[in-house]
Formats: sequence, structure tokens, C-alpha cells
Amino acid sequence: MQRDGTGRYEITSTAGESVRAFVPAPLPPQPPVQLEGGLQVLHERALLACGRLDGVSTLLPDQELFLYAYVRREALLSSQIEGTQSSLADLLLFELEEAPGVPFNDVVEVFSYVAGLEHGLARLRVGFPLSSRLLREIHARLLARGRGADRLPGEFRRSQIWIGGTRPGNASFVPPPPGLVEACMGQLEHFIHATPDGAHALPVLVRAALAHVQFETIHPFLDGNGRLGRLLIVLMLIDAGVLQQPLLCLSLFFKQHRSRYVEHLGLEAA
Repeated sequence: MQRDGTGRYEITSTAGESVRAFVPAPLPPQPPVQLEGGLQVLHERALLACGRLDGVSTLLPDQELFLYAYVRREALLSSQIEGTQSSLADLLLFELEEAPGVPFNDVVEVFSYVAGLEHGLARLRVGFPLSSRLLREIHARLLARGRGADRLPGEFRRSQIWIGGTRPGNASFVPPPPGLVEACMGQLEHFIHATPDGAHALPVLVRAALAHVQFETIHPFLDGNGRLGRLLIVLMLIDAGVLQQPLLCLSLFFKQHRSRYVEHLGLEAA
């Protein structure tokens, strides 16, 4: 992914090494996204597919049971992208308070994803805005137990991190310095809630994609950024009314095309 023109670099120091941390420019991107030709056709197909998917939820004989299983499937796939080894049977056994067939940390990570998603949906349903505060609340549930419980659940990171490599000096990517994380997230929140108007208005599918990339670029937390960033896409579509239920299983596509997904994010690890 070419970063030139999409932000700036700041020299910072971490673990005794000087590194170039990337600070993304605020959204929307400049020059503006042009939905024309083939890109416009793809967008229309995607929006139509979302409409059909949303319509399916009204035809289900037992919507609650279907959503119960579907949400857990997405949780499994999103966690597996991070390397978690767990199955739906393991999760169900864990929820029944029986011993699953995988290490505790693996299954509790999936369980926490479900808890985070359900919390986010409940907050949106009562009119709470999709905001940095809500993302922190969801993050607190993602990392409430198991791996990551000591990685500042619900709080923006206060130290410099890097992605890929064995040390800062050979990292694949270095996200913004901790002192700029809150400002970057504030700009992202403004973009999420900006009223689209003018000649370069962006439809919600494009805004959700851009917001996802921006969130992963900022990497605002010490852990759980990949899972929360993927959750953000679905939450934006539900908040905008494109979907009524979390039926879009994006993690399956991301898992099947992981190398391409990571390459386009510009990170070594999602």
C-alpha cells in the first residue's frame, strides 16, 4: 500500500530506537474518491447484495436462533484471523460452562468478541452514537478476560507500538505516536458522523471501508485492533440502516484472502 500523500511521518523513539511513525491524514481522502465506471458498478452490486441480505432476516422462521449461531460464527472467524484455534463446538461448551477442547484463552477470546458485539448493538439500539467512547466500551469487553486482559482494556494506548519485525527498527509499519492517538480517533469519529453532501459525497459502504482502514492505521489500542476494526464495519452499516442485523460475515472473506487483505491495509498483521 502506498502511503505517500495519505499522511505524514513523525520521528519518534521506542525501545531505544528511532522510528518513523505514520500519522494518517484526516478523512475524507484527498483527492476525493471518484465512484465512476467499474467502481460505481461494483458499489451498486454491493449495495444491492446488502439489501438482499438484510431482507433475508425478515424471512427467517427463528430469527433469534439464527442470529445466535451467525454472530458466533463471525466471532470465530474474526478471532481465527488473529491465530486463535477454536470451534463453534468449543464456544458452545464454554457457554454451557463445560470444558472446551482448546486452551481457555482461545475460547474466551471468541466469547469476548460476542460480548463486545452484543454490547455495541445494544448501545446503538438505544440511540448511543457510534463514537470513540463506544469503541472503548466494546474494546473493554473484547479484552475483559484471557489474553489481552493486561493490555489496557477500554483505554487508548499510552506507548508506541510497531507491527511486524522483531524490533522497532525493522518493523513493517509503525502507527502514530501515543500522544496523537486521541486526536486521530477524534478526526475518525468526525468522519463517521459527518453529513455527506456536496459533489464528492461518499455512500456508507465506502465510508465504512475507509473508516476500517483508518482505524487499523491508527491502531489505537495495545491489542484487539483487528477484531474491533472489523466490528466497526458492521456497526457502521447497522447504524446507517443498511442492515438491521449483523448478518454480514466479512471475516470469512478476510480469512480466505488474508494476504491480499493485509497487503491492502499496508500492515504486516491485521
